[in-house]
Amino acid sequence: MKQEEYFTQLVRENKSTIYTVCYMFSKDEDEVNDLFQETLINMWKGIDSFREESKISTWIYRVALNTCLLQERKKKKEVKKVPLNMNVNFFKDNDPDSTQVRILHQRIGKLGLVDRALVMMWLEGMSYDEIGAVMGITPQNVGVKLFRIKEKLKS
Repeated sequence: MKQEEYFTQLVRENKSTIYTVCYMFSKDEDEVNDLFQETLINMWKGIDSFREESKISTWIYRVALNTCLLQERKKKKEVKKVPLNMNVNFFKDNDPDSTQVRILHQRIGKLGLVDRALVMMWLEGMSYDEIGAVMGITPQNVGVKLFRIKEKLKS
């Protein structure tokens, strides 16, 4: 299989994962698309260096997370931009489940970048081992961090 075909297949199979990571770092559609595109560029540049020491999905999470973290750091150095308000409500339902999801989303948004990333991977159903591999920490440390994050979210 040619490298282009392999890469296309990887993107097709993992686009929702990449988009989810990007969405955790911004709610602005254009910015999320920019992060997504930047992640794809970084994946393309780094695909030859993937050593298969972990699952490809772990590597993709790591590339997406590192791309978003780097862009977040760059953003802090930039002059603040005023977002264009399109009066779009992504959470139109007012049922109890939607309200609870909205509240949880707001609380998660107040967490630090690393904590948000940990919660996102946990909500995606990743194991502590997989999260640890992406974050570069032990599975036990993942458990401790998630426990502390859950306590923060409760209060």
